[in-house]
Amino acid sequence: MNSNKKKLSPEQCSALLSTLKARFEKNSSRHKGLEWANMQAKLEANTEKLWSLNEMEETGGEPDVTAQDKNTGEYIFYDCSAESPKGRRSVCSDHEALESRKEHKPKNNAMDMAAAMGIELLTEEQYRELQKLGNFDTKTSNWIKTPANIRKLGGALFADYRYGNVFVYHNGAESYYAARGFRGSLRV
Repeated sequence: MNSNKKKLSPEQCSALLSTLKARFEKNSSRHKGLEWANMQAKLEANTEKLWSLNEMEETGGEPDVTAQDKNTGEYIFYDCSAESPKGRRSVCSDHEALESRKEHKPKNNAMDMAAAMGIELLTEEQYRELQKLGNFDTKTSNWIKTPANIRKLGGALFADYRYGNVFVYHNGAESYYAARGFRGSLRV
């Protein structure tokens, strides 16, 4: 995809910023000490990142800022929808897994979708950080970044929240389920 396609119209930018601001104000416990005006200025200066946030929004992720990197000053956004983003479910783990399926292939895979959106899959650590901000994925699950040694053996990791705890499980990377998708992160 060329960079010209990764730009929003002024109307789309305005609508997205309005949505993000409302979510920011409604969920202030997710980002104590951060100010919207500083974040908005950074977002407006990074149109490609704004495009990625729009992709997160359009696929049901409800992105919200969850932290600011003290070293770089970057704001860190996670998908904060209550359940796995609806527009990113029924996908296998990665391209290799998709290609390995002989029949009943899903339409896409988590790693390629995330790359096309300009975001990263959450790591296990990030997924656990997200769960400290609320109870997410009580009915769904999400692929998370899988260590190379596990993936090399054909496995992939996914996580969810049940019984008051985060659970991290394994599955064949080629598997996919209607209730499994992926959450992403974006640094701006």
